[in-house]
Amino acid sequence: MTKNLTVGSPALLIVGFTVPLLIGNLFQQFYNMADAFIVGRTIGIEALAAVGCTGSINFLIMGFMMGFTQGLSIITSQRFGAGDGQGVKRSFAISIVLGLCITSILMLVSILSARSLLTLLNTPEEILPDAYAYIIVIYWGFPAALLFNICSSMMRAVGDSITPLIALIVACIINIILDYTFILIFKTGVEGAAYATVIAQVIAGLLCMLYIVKKFPSLRISKEDWKVSGREIWGHIKIALPMGFQMSIIAIGAVAVTFALNNLQSTIAVAAFAASQKIDMLASMPLASFGSAMTTYSAQNFGARRIDRIKKGVVQCFAISGSFSLLMGVLYFFAGNHLSALFLGVGQTEAVALSHLYLKINGSLYIMLSWLFIARQSLQGLGNSIVPTIAGVMELFMRTFAAIFLSKIFGFTGICFASPLAWLGACIPLTIAVILALKKLSRTMERTYSV
Repeated sequence: MTKNLTVGSPALLIVGFTVPLLIGNLFQQFYNMADAFIVGRTIGIEALAAVGCTGSINFLIMGFMMGFTQGLSIITSQRFGAGDGQGVKRSFAISIVLGLCITSILMLVSILSARSLLTLLNTPEEILPDAYAYIIVIYWGFPAALLFNICSSMMRAVGDSITPLIALIVACIINIILDYTFILIFKTGVEGAAYATVIAQVIAGLLCMLYIVKKFPSLRISKEDWKVSGREIWGHIKIALPMGFQMSIIAIGAVAVTFALNNLQSTIAVAAFAASQKIDMLASMPLASFGSAMTTYSAQNFGARRIDRIKKGVVQCFAISGSFSLLMGVLYFFAGNHLSALFLGVGQTEAVALSHLYLKINGSLYIMLSWLFIARQSLQGLGNSIVPTIAGVMELFMRTFAAIFLSKIFGFTGICFASPLAWLGACIPLTIAVILALKKLSRTMERTYSV
C-alpha cells in the first residue's frame, strides 16, 4: 500500500519506513551470505575465497544497475509527493524502458569482460576457475535482478517498503534451500550457488510485479502512460545516470581493494576479507536502510514543498542511525571473532584473527558511514546527483590510496583502513552540500510565501 511521508512525525515515519527496509536489507545480506556460508562450510575455504573475490566486480556492474534504478524512482517519488498521479505512471513507464536498455548493455559488457577482469585483479590461480564459474552465472541473471530492483524501487517510491521485504524473505528461504540442493545433491560446486541466487531473484521479482498489477492502481500503466516526452526522459536520465556512475565509482574502489588483497598472495587473507565483509554488511546495511528511507522521505517532501520537514527528518534520522552505528561498533569490537568463526570454520585461527581486525577497525568508525548514507540519500531525494557523485570520486581516491599504498606498508591492516578513509573523504563534500542545499531551499520557500 502507498504511504504519504509528507504529514505526521518525521521520526516515526522514517523509522516506520526504515524498519521493513532494514529487515529487507538484512535478508538481502542473509541472501548474499548464504552462498558464502554454505560454500565455505560444504565445499571449503578455497571455494569461499573464489566466491568472495567476485564481490567487487559484481558490485561494479550490479552497483550501477542499482544506482540507476534508484535514481529513476526519485522522480516517481517526487511526483507522488506532489499528488501528480499521471506523472507517477509515466515515470514508471520511462523507468521500465530505460532499465531494460541499461541492463542489456551491462549484461553484454560484463559477460564479455568477466574472465579478463578476474585475471587483471591477479585472482589466485587456484581459485580462478571457480570464481569465473560463479560470476558468469550471476551476470546472465541480470534481467532477474532488474525485475526486482525496478519493481521494489517503484513500490518504495510511493511509500511501500513492506512488500519488497516479503519478497526478499521468500527469496532468501528459496536461495538457502536451492544452495544446499545444488551443492550437496547435484554436486554443482560454486556454480550451483550462483544458480540458486538467480532463481531466487526471479521469484522475488515476479512476486513484486504481480503485487503491483493487483494492488497498486497508482502504478498500473495504461497505453496513454507510454506517451512521454523527451524532456521527461531526460529528467530521469540526468538523475539516474550520475547515481549509477556514482555506485560504479565506489565499486572501482572496491576493485582496487581486491587487487591489493590478491597481491598479498594469501588465500587466507582473501577468505578472511570475504567473511568480514559479509559480517560487516549486517551493520552497514541497516545504516543504508536509514539512508534509503531518507531518499523517499526527502523526495516526497520536496515534491510537496515541505522543506521544514526535510530538515527535521535529517536531524532525527541521524540521531537514530548514529546510535545504532555506535552499538554495532561495540559488538564487533568485542564479539567479532566469534562471528568470523561462523563463516571460516573450526581451526582457521589466522583467518579469524584477520577478519576480527577488519571488523574492529571498521566498526569503530561506523558513525561516519551513518552520516554518509543520510547526507547522500537526502541530497539524491532532492534531485541533486552531482555532489553525491563527487563524493563517490572522493571515496574512490581515498579507498584506492589505502589499498595501493597502505597495503604495501602495513599489509592486511592497511587494507582494513580503506573503507573508513573513503567514508571520511565522502563526508566532507556531502556535509557542505546538505547545509547549502537546505539553506537555499529555505530561502526559496520564504520568497515564495512572501509573494
